[in-house]
Amino acid sequence: MRAQADLSVMVNANLRNGQNQLRSRVIGASDLEGIVKLLNRGFGYRRTLRFWRRALTTLSRHSAPDGFPQYGYLLENAGRPVGVLLLICSVPGTGVDPAAVRCNMSSWYVEPKFRNYATLLAAQAMRHKGATYLNISPASNTLAIVKAQNYTLYSRGVFFAALKPGRHKAENRVVSGDVKPDAPHEAFEGELLHRHADYGCVAFWCETPARAYPFVFRRRFVKGVLPCAQLIYCRDTADLASFSTLIGRRLLAHGCPLVVADANGAIPGLVGKYVDGLMPKYYRGVEPPRLGDLAYTEAALFGI
Repeated sequence: MRAQADLSVMVNANLRNGQNQLRSRVIGASDLEGIVKLLNRGFGYRRTLRFWRRALTTLSRHSAPDGFPQYGYLLENAGRPVGVLLLICSVPGTGVDPAAVRCNMSSWYVEPKFRNYATLLAAQAMRHKGATYLNISPASNTLAIVKAQNYTLYSRGVFFAALKPGRHKAENRVVSGDVKPDAPHEAFEGELLHRHADYGCVAFWCETPARAYPFVFRRRFVKGVLPCAQLIYCRDTADLASFSTLIGRRLLAHGCPLVVADANGAIPGLVGKYVDGLMPKYYRGVEPPRLGDLAYTEAALFGI
């Protein structure tokens, strides 16, 4: 590929004689074990080898759009991986343009000796014209780079809500995500629920006589202790309040008394607390994401 070769030339031009064995390229299936070990070295205090093997196995089952990488990009020196940037590419169908491609930049790590070339690795990942890029878990020390790459902040913080099970309208009910609801619904959302259940998420419908409303959550732990459910997908965050008792009952069955949702302030109709500046999220591209849509991202596939 021309862009890949050009980047290799750019990298090599900045190396001293005898050290021009550094290049960036697409990750292939044969690279995975080396990538697992590299990610474990970079994030080992938080993630185990088992975590990364499971994450890359999940990514291998994910369907990337034609012309986009299955796993992402690596930086290698003399044939050894020294940098990695996973790229989760999808056509979620959840935006204004149902054919829009979205790429989630994830798990960016470069060994200290080669860190000057980290931005070149990101540049190759962002070479796909027309795609919208998400960075939903930027480390604090990378925020300056994220802003320099012309990313826009779209979610400033998160809202913690306690959805207590209680009485609800008799005609409303919860339907498992692997069941086609009787009420009207969008076909792509049925596929979305099915795929996310396969990723390990909690997926279900809140069905009314008028239509079925999809919900996807990922079980997480606040500060590694308190179980909670991170909102991955819904049609509108206002639906959390509309179906709070049904949702609360289903999530409590999964041991999650608390919901965490991206927000820019308190969510009307819910009892909880908004924390500004926690888990900010950025995008770059033509299709601005909306709150309540982390479908096919690292949050859904990996639980990051």
